[in-house]
Amino acid sequence: MESIQSIKQRFGIIGNTLALNRALEKAIRVAPTDISVLVTGESGVGKESIPKIIHSLSHRKHNKYIAVNCGAIPEGTIDSELFGHEKGAFTGATSTRSGYFEEADGGTIFLDEVGELPLTTQVRLLRVLENGEFLKVGSSKVQKTDVRIVAATNINMFEAIEKEKFREDLYYRLSTVDIHLPPLRERQDDIHLLFRKFASDFALKYKMPTVKLTDNAVQLLLKHRWSGNIRQLRNVAEQISVLEQNRTVSAETLRGYLPVDGVTNLPAVVKTSKSESDFSSEREILYKVLFDMKSDLNDLKKLTMELMKNGNSKDVEKENEHLIQKIYGDNDDADDDFAIEDNDVVDTAEVLSIPEHVNEPSAGDKYHFAEEIEEEETLSLQDKELELIKKSLERHNGKRKLAAAELGISERTLYRKIKQYDL
Repeated sequence: MESIQSIKQRFGIIGNTLALNRALEKAIRVAPTDISVLVTGESGVGKESIPKIIHSLSHRKHNKYIAVNCGAIPEGTIDSELFGHEKGAFTGATSTRSGYFEEADGGTIFLDEVGELPLTTQVRLLRVLENGEFLKVGSSKVQKTDVRIVAATNINMFEAIEKEKFREDLYYRLSTVDIHLPPLRERQDDIHLLFRKFASDFALKYKMPTVKLTDNAVQLLLKHRWSGNIRQLRNVAEQISVLEQNRTVSAETLRGYLPVDGVTNLPAVVKTSKSESDFSSEREILYKVLFDMKSDLNDLKKLTMELMKNGNSKDVEKENEHLIQKIYGDNDDADDDFAIEDNDVVDTAEVLSIPEHVNEPSAGDKYHFAEEIEEEETLSLQDKELELIKKSLERHNGKRKLAAAELGISERTLYRKIKQYDL
């Protein structure tokens, strides 16, 4: 078994942090087996080195090693890329094509950004992990493959599982062994060492003297958060090597190459957002309120019909007032949770109030009125609203302010309704 130090020299890995050494030790120990490995860590920490180490130390080292970036392949073609397709399976499939799993038979396949896989592809991958079987797109013939799968991701897999974006059973099949690479900010002793290595490499590449940091610049280098990790540090070292004429870099000069939003190694602020379930609950409450309002309007219509048919205005009006007070009442127990800003809700009780004195219609009038009421029953709430707005505007000669006051809504809401109904 090769030592950690020899692996570092062989693959150009720099650093001596305990967490880094632990990750390399796990990779060396798991390499001779066929166990699936999941490499986790932030973007830019060097996760792609682990599958190369595992493949080179395994019995598959003389067979193919294929690296696939799952996040870079469109969702519509990823199944074809991974598992292949038959001729005519879809538009543009002019010939049969072998996928990565077929090509890597006997070797190792590295699935980078595996957390970006669509759920349908995750099901196919789970079958490969369980029994080595897969189907080409457009084929019903089961094929076998013998591949070692090493996957990597920079997302929180437990959050993805909770949000149903990643299958829990697939996660546990992939993470038989979990190798975590620490972020650069947790490798304080390695930061300056890595910068010197990058500066030396770029000096050779661009044929110029190596840049050096002052003591204050080194302290600034160590305090920076390095959200982009090793990739970001390498980028900064290259910029300084190319752009700076003075090969001794001060803290002030270095600060010009560091992002303003990450000058300290402080905990990051986590943004919170409203969950989808909260929006769903609000929709359900709103629907309930609307249905209750429609039911209340129907009750008022029935009372109006009874008033006009029976002519017993006092009894019916008393019952009407009782119902209105019950629905919209002035009591303190009324639920104010659904009040809408700017008084956008029309006061139905006020708009549809019953006149105190109504003359009893004749028999012929009763017949026509009943016919009209029956016709009005079929109208929607939107039609009623339009009719009320029209009448109020006509009564006040088009003055929106007076019409809005009569309808019990804000002038802004009335203006929006006028535009909506093209009045």
